[in-house]
Amino acid sequence: MTTAVRSFGLSLPDYPWEAMAPYVAKAAEHPGGVVNLSIGTPVDPTPAVIQDALRAAADAPGYPTVHGTAALREAIAAWFARRRGVEGLDPHDVMPTVGSKELVAWLPFLLGLKPGDVVVRPTVAYPTYDIGATFAGATAVAADDLDELDAATRSRVRLVWVNSPGNPTGSVRDAASLRKIVGQAREVGALVASDECYAELGWGEWDLQRGGEAVPSILDPRVTGGSHDGLLAVYSLSKQSNLAGYRAAFVAGDSAIMANLVNSRKHAGMIVPYPVQEAMRVALGDDAHVQAQKDLYRGRRERLVPALESFGLRIHESHAGLYLWSTAGEATWDTISRLAERGIVAGPGVFYGDAGNGYVRVALTGSDERIDAAVARLAETA
Repeated sequence: MTTAVRSFGLSLPDYPWEAMAPYVAKAAEHPGGVVNLSIGTPVDPTPAVIQDALRAAADAPGYPTVHGTAALREAIAAWFARRRGVEGLDPHDVMPTVGSKELVAWLPFLLGLKPGDVVVRPTVAYPTYDIGATFAGATAVAADDLDELDAATRSRVRLVWVNSPGNPTGSVRDAASLRKIVGQAREVGALVASDECYAELGWGEWDLQRGGEAVPSILDPRVTGGSHDGLLAVYSLSKQSNLAGYRAAFVAGDSAIMANLVNSRKHAGMIVPYPVQEAMRVALGDDAHVQAQKDLYRGRRERLVPALESFGLRIHESHAGLYLWSTAGEATWDTISRLAERGIVAGPGVFYGDAGNGYVRVALTGSDERIDAAVARLAETA
């Protein structure tokens, strides 16, 4: 007698980027090769000072600590004070993570969310916020303000994701906006987790090196009312330090929640390797490489913006981060197809929620040579 084998595995949507295959193939036909400005993966070298730190820590026969070395946590606290305006962060309330995406995906589960609970995420957002809610059996709801929710939904909110600067839109919440959503969340007893990995890459009014204001953190005293209760800040070194391949990130905030996360991750073995922890420590103490990389992105942005506009795209938001959120007033896939004909691959706005329809996300993460190739192609007569 044959016994039927049960079906295993989570019922998740297909990974969206698979839908790009025919457009990537079309772009590859261009005689000058593909200019891939879709995913946004860093292409510039990892700074030598960080590579040296990784090599120096390569002899690591023992298990690393989940909570992170004391030296790393102190470096993170010092970075928050120096770069984010967050003074007095207790190093005990900090923990390294295996990149920020894994934390985004697993945070609802690690917080003990359950069916019936609501996770609020931005209206136009990185899809992993929804996936994290799915892992916990919770419900993801798109909203940029809790006042947009009906009373029944609002009463079930347990986690609010803030993403500032935002992916894909490049929108920035000022301190007053952050303070408002913190107040709303505290009224209903919800946690606010702020995904801030583009914070060093502000442009225009948020370009600190050009006389602008620094992008505020959820842990900024102008936001918190003097207490980190119910607040977590999530940050990654992938963008500012070209460390996407290291999976180097961290989370900080509410003491009680952090203690619970550290304990849960000990049980699950979610550990950042010791050499990576050392590389992070050194990276966080060196501001020069961050400035040099931002200058590269600024130059690429200043070349791409007018080229996209000449192609008929309008840039929306895009006040910070590595993307230009753009629309030609047509369906997303029509714009993706027209760009692919020029050998350029962009990110479809529809991957970021219904509100992204009609938009494309163009990354700044091409080499100077590839950015210049894109600029030239966008200027060609059809």
